[in-house]
Amino acid sequence: MANYTQTTKTISLEPYGIKNAQVNYQLSPEELQEVTIENGQGVETANGTLAVNTGEFTGRSPKDRFIVKDAITEDKVWWGNINIPFDSDQFQKLYDKVVDYLSGKEIFVRDAYACADPNYKLNIRVINEYPWSNMFAYNMFLRPDETELEDFSPEWTVVNAPGFMANPEVDGTRQHNFAILDFTRKIALIGGTGYTGEIKKGIFSALNFILPVFKNTLPMHCSANVGKDGDTAIFFGLSGTGKTTLSTDPNRSLIGDDEHGWTNENTVFNFEGGCYAKVINLSQENEPEIFQAIKKGAILENVILDSNGEVDYEDTSITQNTRVSYPIYHIENIKKPSIGENPKNIFFLTADAFGVLPPISKLTPAQAAYHFISGYTAKVAGTEAGVVEPQPSFSACFGAPFMPLHPTKYAEMLSKKMKEAGVNVWLVNTGWTGGPYGVGTRMKLKYTRAMINAVLNGDLGLYNYDDYHIHSVFGVAQPRHCPGVPSEVLSPRTTWNNDKAYYTTAFKLSNAFRENFKKFESFASEEIRRGGPQRYSF
Repeated sequence: MANYTQTTKTISLEPYGIKNAQVNYQLSPEELQEVTIENGQGVETANGTLAVNTGEFTGRSPKDRFIVKDAITEDKVWWGNINIPFDSDQFQKLYDKVVDYLSGKEIFVRDAYACADPNYKLNIRVINEYPWSNMFAYNMFLRPDETELEDFSPEWTVVNAPGFMANPEVDGTRQHNFAILDFTRKIALIGGTGYTGEIKKGIFSALNFILPVFKNTLPMHCSANVGKDGDTAIFFGLSGTGKTTLSTDPNRSLIGDDEHGWTNENTVFNFEGGCYAKVINLSQENEPEIFQAIKKGAILENVILDSNGEVDYEDTSITQNTRVSYPIYHIENIKKPSIGENPKNIFFLTADAFGVLPPISKLTPAQAAYHFISGYTAKVAGTEAGVVEPQPSFSACFGAPFMPLHPTKYAEMLSKKMKEAGVNVWLVNTGWTGGPYGVGTRMKLKYTRAMINAVLNGDLGLYNYDDYHIHSVFGVAQPRHCPGVPSEVLSPRTTWNNDKAYYTTAFKLSNAFRENFKKFESFASEEIRRGGPQRYSF
């Protein structure tokens, strides 16, 4: 169980400008769940899990994410449509309005920290308007014990007011919701949205600036696990590509499922104390560890329950982005503490809806840097309004919305660490085979697991390059054989049974890669530029 102990300490929110509030400090998850239900903000499922509806927003709102432009950030942040600047004076005025809104209310406060490695520990105070948001903070951040709380001094503060609506014309926001980071004041200010992911991603974004700039440590949007021999594996990937699923392995200890740092001391550490997993189409058969982690203490978001309180994981009537958060100790096989050694294998996960990338391929260092900077996955029909056929989606470093620095900064750090550690890097397509979305089928999870296990067991590493085929469009090395996987599955062209259609689609995707990479070319070396597909369509 967790090392968390209920505290008798009390705090005042007056220093934050929140006056006459009823402060609930460090309540237990059980108490927070009870208050949520009493307030009519959630219900219990058949097995006691809390289920809530996050309201208007069921996912992040990247266009409403801002960073205060000041002396700390002005010359370091990669400003643009991902990192949108916000005026410092405007921030102060908006902050004053938010804390005035919170004054006089019942407020839920939690002291926690990020980063499992004590050398990088970041103390956080989370101030929430809603009890279930505070329970989310308990689940997702690391939990100090009673002794640590006695003299706890927060370095960063999260102020979370879902019920506060900004006035864009007055407050400088795009619309009524916002998530703003201020590195001088060390505040993450969130309003107008109940989506809990904004809370954890706010701190993740802050660490993605703090660690490389001040600690010379690489932050990564990845999951990680470790084998019985101490071999660490990390899994990069965007939402829906399988980070949580593939890293949660009964034969390996989970370090974490989403956010990690890679230090110069040759360690990989988890930022968080919990997991935040998508539950669309979740089943006990395919993902038993995650399925079993959904119990009292977990929070389900935007799911549909039947009259008996059972969850229908296939029902996406509210959103496709149905989620669960739970403390990491809900997973039986975890690494304690959440720290591993240098990775031996890195997996880049992509859900290729075009169905042209091999299900697994080995990358050269240049290819690894290219694909890391590109951060490719695909959108499929039905996931967003107007998407009627597969569309390429690129998110630099497999996490552009959370990366304040230029992507090549993170890529250079990763390349350096990969070379120093002698890491093998693999591109894994968890998307479609036998044709694009709508024609082919999703890659079977058992095949993907078999391929990853073959890498981790050393079975694929035993082959020399005579046992690999160099893909004629993307230049990656795809194995001809893999234990537990039919050989024809390893060749995407073979699964199509239509060479012309396959290559037409492959070139369409390769051209999209090249077009996307143009904005990085002036920052990337010739070696990295040659790590991508080298041929245009005919």
